[in-house]
Parts: sequence; structure tokens; C-alpha cells
Amino acid sequence: MRRVVVTGGTRGIGAAIAARLRADGDEVVALGRADGDVTDEAAVTALFAELGQVDVLVNNAGVSTSAPLARTSVAQWQEQFAVNALGAFLCTRAVLPGMAERDHGRIVTVASTAGRVGYRYTAGYTASKHAAIGLMRAVAAEVAGTGVTSNAVCPAFVRTDMTTDAVHRIMDRTGRDAAQAEAALAAAAPLGRLLEPDEVAHAVAFLAAGASGAINGQALVLDGGGVQ
Repeated sequence: MRRVVVTGGTRGIGAAIAARLRADGDEVVALGRADGDVTDEAAVTALFAELGQVDVLVNNAGVSTSAPLARTSVAQWQEQFAVNALGAFLCTRAVLPGMAERDHGRIVTVASTAGRVGYRYTAGYTASKHAAIGLMRAVAAEVAGTGVTSNAVCPAFVRTDMTTDAVHRIMDRTGRDAAQAEAALAAAAPLGRLLEPDEVAHAVAFLAAGASGAINGQALVLDGGGVQ
């Protein structure tokens, strides 16, 4: 039985990933904010030392805010980089030596289509997700030719609390109702609807599978055919 760690694993996409991998027979440790701060180096080091062997790491913890660049604060920028990029770095660094020693492991980072293209009013989020994908590719280059892989999934908007917050921001700023605001987000991708968390979980499970050893350094886009 593999031991899987899912950061941000207690709600939304992370909870769906944890449920899917448990159903597949893995032992899953779903980490929430109460279990430790992924941006705290000492806390991450201690947590993974206590967990021991990790066969699959899913870097899912993430935050998002939106504002025009001129109204984006340094604090907002730093928070998004801390969770979305630094957190993925610290957790990956914690598990990689053990995976390399065993010559087997899967690292999957939940990024976003915002990590592949630029979206208005999301400078901090978009830049931090680009950083997360860059980290994934750098790790993939280091482990190429071994039994360890590093990949990412890049979903469009997913039906989660984070997207609900985005809907509310659109409503507040534009006067649209909830249905109109959600439709505006859905229209950003050719899929024409919000993704469900289970769809992202399916993609993560695919990349985390033992039979996916030939897939490394890839950013799998889930948007219905828009971002290439």
C-alpha cells in the first residue's frame, strides 16, 4: 500500500483527490491548515519527518485573490507566492530524497490554467502558478530517467469554495447575480462549465499511478481544449 500525502486535502479539490486515492487503495494523509503551515520551513521539515515514507505527494494547497495590478498589495502577492509556490517547494524538497533513494515516487502539483497563460486581475495568482509549474519542470529534469516523476494538472475554474469567492467578487464589482457571475467564469474555457473536483482528482490519480512512469515534466490542462 502506498502512502500518499495531499496538502490542502481536507476540502474542495484536495478532499476529492484524497477520496479518490483512498478508493484506489492508497493510505492517504490529507493535510489541512490545522495540521501545519506549508510555508513554514521548520514545520514542513518536522511534519514530513514524522510522516516517514511518502510514495506520492500531491501539492494541492493554494490561495487566490484578485485585483487589478495597481491595487494588488505586496502582502497579497507574497501570500500567494508563499502558499502556491514556496509551499510546493518545501513539501517537494521534503519528500524527494526518500523517493530518490527508493527509486520510486510520484509528485503531482495542482496548478491552474493560470499557470500557462495570463489572466486579468490575477497577477499574484497567475505568477505564483507559473512558478509552481516551473518548479515541477525543474524537479522533472532532476529525476528524469529514474523511478520518480514530477507532473502537474492545470484545471480551469473548479466548483470549490475558492471559485465561490470569485463569484462573489464578480457580483460585488459588477452587479451581476450568482448565475451570471458563474457563467462568466465558465465562459473563460471552451468546456463552457465549471469543472467538478472529481474530474481533477481523476487526472491526479492518472499521473500518480504506478503505470504512469513514462509521464514526467508534463502540465495536463483540464479546460476542454483551450490552453495548449
